[in-house]
Amino acid sequence: MASKERGTLLKEKHVRYIESLDKKQDTLEFWLTEHLRINGVYWGLNALCMLRSKDVFNREDLIKFVLGCYVESTGGFAAFPRHDAHLASTLSGIQLLKMYDAIDSLSKSQIDKCVNFIKSNQMKDGSFQGDRFGEVDTRFVYTAISSLSILERLTPEVVDPAVDFILRCYNFDGGFGLCPGAESHAAQVFTCLGTLAVVNRLQDLTKAQVDEIGWWLCERQVPEGGLNGRPSKLPDVCYSWWVLSSLSLIDRLEWIDFEKLRGFILDCQDEKRGGISDRPDNEVDVFHTVFGIAGLSLMGFEDLVPIDPTYCMTYDITNTIKKYPYN
Repeated sequence: MASKERGTLLKEKHVRYIESLDKKQDTLEFWLTEHLRINGVYWGLNALCMLRSKDVFNREDLIKFVLGCYVESTGGFAAFPRHDAHLASTLSGIQLLKMYDAIDSLSKSQIDKCVNFIKSNQMKDGSFQGDRFGEVDTRFVYTAISSLSILERLTPEVVDPAVDFILRCYNFDGGFGLCPGAESHAAQVFTCLGTLAVVNRLQDLTKAQVDEIGWWLCERQVPEGGLNGRPSKLPDVCYSWWVLSSLSLIDRLEWIDFEKLRGFILDCQDEKRGGISDRPDNEVDVFHTVFGIAGLSLMGFEDLVPIDPTYCMTYDITNTIKKYPYN
């Protein structure tokens, strides 16, 4: 049952909820979500970082798990040991190692193979496929560019065509799609702006475009305070991240009604066992928990550790990443 205590973030209960997730290995749900495991661990650790409870996870066990997801044959990371590598799980693996200052757990040859895996998935038009099966999406442009940035291995040969592809995904309504001509969606707006921010190319957008993006994003707020991903859809807590991070990147964060959004997020908490759901009275999960907390962090509420809207990790972690272009 969702909490009606609109003024209270149930921090300790959220910490306990996240801590409990790895203790359900006797459930069918645990094994049915293998394909999301490394992403789920990243979501959980990221939430704990914002909640100042990073030490709840065992550092050595987590690093061992991440290294077990490294695929020697390709150089990427899989969602779970013995699965295939994918750009999405590769970013989560790199982020987890970065959060624990453990990138050096990978040998130079492993990092080189990882970089080659990422670059091998770039297409001729600058886009990226997620893996060898060929799905192209701006999500994979962001995951590839962000991964290479954390590893400090970005080059103009990769960056310039990727930026050109991103700019072609901009739509007349002020949003971005998953590919040129596709429908605007708030998550795609983040992946596009996030990519430009990683490589210091937000200035490639005109002021008129930035204002159009800002208006499209702020119109995602519905009367009950939450945000949706596109017009005429229900609000969902996860867009507290996708929309607010995007607005933050273009310095339009104040265009959202913070108090109404905060109330919506807090109404999605489970007051008994912790966790946050997509909307009030629904089942909680770690995905909506991290992005609800991230939204509150971006708005400066609840004394949370500040989240970096470019990398979706806390600033104390991302401030060590070298900025592109490198000196």
